Amino acid sequence: MEGLPLLPGYSFRDPTKTKHHISHAFDFINGYRIPKTNPNIVGPGKYPKDVDSIGHFSATPSVRYDPSLTYGRVQNYPFKQFLPHYAQYRGKSLCFRAYFKQSIHESPDEHYRVRKVNIVYFLEDDTISVIEPSVNNAGFAQGKLVRRSKIPKDIGGQYYHWKDFDVGIDVSFYSTVYHIVDSDIFTREFMQSNGIDMGPPEEMPEDPYIKKRSEKLPLTTMKTPTVDDKLRRFLEYDGKILRFYAIWEDDSELGEKRELIIRYYLADDCVEVGEVHKKNDGRDPFPLLLHKTKVPKNWKEVPLTYPSIYRELTEEEVEEFYSPKDFLVGDTVFLFARRLFIYDCDPFTRNYYRECLNIEQKPKIQVTFPTPTLPQHPHPPHTGIGTTEDTIQNVLRVIPKAPKKDVIRMLHNANKKLRYTAVLDKVHPEDEQRSFVLIYYLSNGELEIMEPPQRNSGYTFTRFLRPTHIAKPNTDRDDPEFYTPADFYIGAMITVFEHRFLITGADLAVYRYMQANPDKFPESTINNVRNYMVQQGYLREEIEDRTKLNLKAETKECLDVACCDPCTDPPPAQQEMGDYRPFGMKKFEDDCISVQNVPQHFN
Repeated sequence: MEGLPLLPGYSFRDPTKTKHHISHAFDFINGYRIPKTNPNIVGPGKYPKDVDSIGHFSATPSVRYDPSLTYGRVQNYPFKQFLPHYAQYRGKSLCFRAYFKQSIHESPDEHYRVRKVNIVYFLEDDTISVIEPSVNNAGFAQGKLVRRSKIPKDIGGQYYHWKDFDVGIDVSFYSTVYHIVDSDIFTREFMQSNGIDMGPPEEMPEDPYIKKRSEKLPLTTMKTPTVDDKLRRFLEYDGKILRFYAIWEDDSELGEKRELIIRYYLADDCVEVGEVHKKNDGRDPFPLLLHKTKVPKNWKEVPLTYPSIYRELTEEEVEEFYSPKDFLVGDTVFLFARRLFIYDCDPFTRNYYRECLNIEQKPKIQVTFPTPTLPQHPHPPHTGIGTTEDTIQNVLRVIPKAPKKDVIRMLHNANKKLRYTAVLDKVHPEDEQRSFVLIYYLSNGELEIMEPPQRNSGYTFTRFLRPTHIAKPNTDRDDPEFYTPADFYIGAMITVFEHRFLITGADLAVYRYMQANPDKFPESTINNVRNYMVQQGYLREEIEDRTKLNLKAETKECLDVACCDPCTDPPPAQQEMGDYRPFGMKKFEDDCISVQNVPQHFN
């Protein structure tokens, strides 16, 4: 066993060893710790060690052993490089938090303001800068108050050093006293490494004006946004729209009841309001009253600090938007201060509410729309220049056009005239012998007056009145009533521009026109003109023809009843009177004589 090498597997544990403690390495001699002379000879439990295992602990003579042969020569390190002050502290600065009080004069709300600043001390060149952090709506200039420079401490010319700063002291920069309340971590570590213990941090005083203003602002509440899968909603509800039919009753001075369509997009909860245009409704064809957007319920409840002048509301400022449960038939919704009454919805919307929301929409509500009344614009009075139609055209158009004519009447009555003879009502003695011809044009209803020449009368054949429309006396000037052929009969008095004409005769064409158009003339006028024609003998041939026809009819009637021959045996009454005329001729003449009794307005 003694010749085996000390390798794993060749050594065995001695089971007789019971002590395994390690002996001490120092001995106390005269009260001092003295290391043992050879502590490595004895192992644990004070058992002696093997000689081979401690052979390497023997000291080698220094004469025969050179450590440089094993470990190499010892390197001579260079001296530490010298760094100047500005290079050693380049980019390093000390930051102190401070404040100063600024007096406010002639202000009822505040007497002073607390302005918070940061004092920055640059270690590389011992310069100081004072910077004021920006505050919203402060009302005064902010930023760098003191530019970076060395600041004198007293009149003697000494400058501030970093050893002059500490928490809780006052420093004066150019007649402004700053009170230091705290510093950053690097500043405290730097001061402590240089043997200066800084005081505890102080509380920064609050500005009384900012505190007073913050008390007036409402408390801001935070809300946790709901988790909404927009992609799922898009894939499920894209193209699905809820349509509601509503009425907007505009309460303004010139407001009216307008019909609208509310569209609710289920994909993104946006609302769109479209207009319903009708023919001649007097409005520009704008398709939408409200573009597609989310509509808040209380759109006026926004924070006082919200810049509503140039920015629209977002989901962060609005507490609640309109949802499908807010749109029900029979309810009134307010969309941006406009009151809309919902009276119906489409079938898809009714099925969606019934299946998805378990809400049954009400049936359609009958709504009546007032019939628009067109305003009546009265025409201005006739100026007397031209005709009334010319005056109306000047009112209707800036550049007047010629009045429209009745072309059908002109084509049907082209070159048709009704001529009457008349005399002038005696006003002057020289007008007693004057006679006139009144010509009425059926094509346009104008009246022309001609004066035929008379021998030794002093008047030549001339036109007394050019063709024009003649209004009846005592009629409205702006809406006059003109003379028509029904107003012309024998004995009628026609007033033409303050001249009175008495009709004394008529042309045969007048009577023929009356026979062709009996519905345009009263019966008394027709009888009056026919009586005049009979007296003048214009109807002699017509009377003879009619007499023959009546005679034939009476002869046939007598033969049928076996009466006497009217040609050979005249009636006894006629034989006694000595006036024997055919019965038909006498009957026609009696009819003509009976119409001589003209009504009173003809006399």
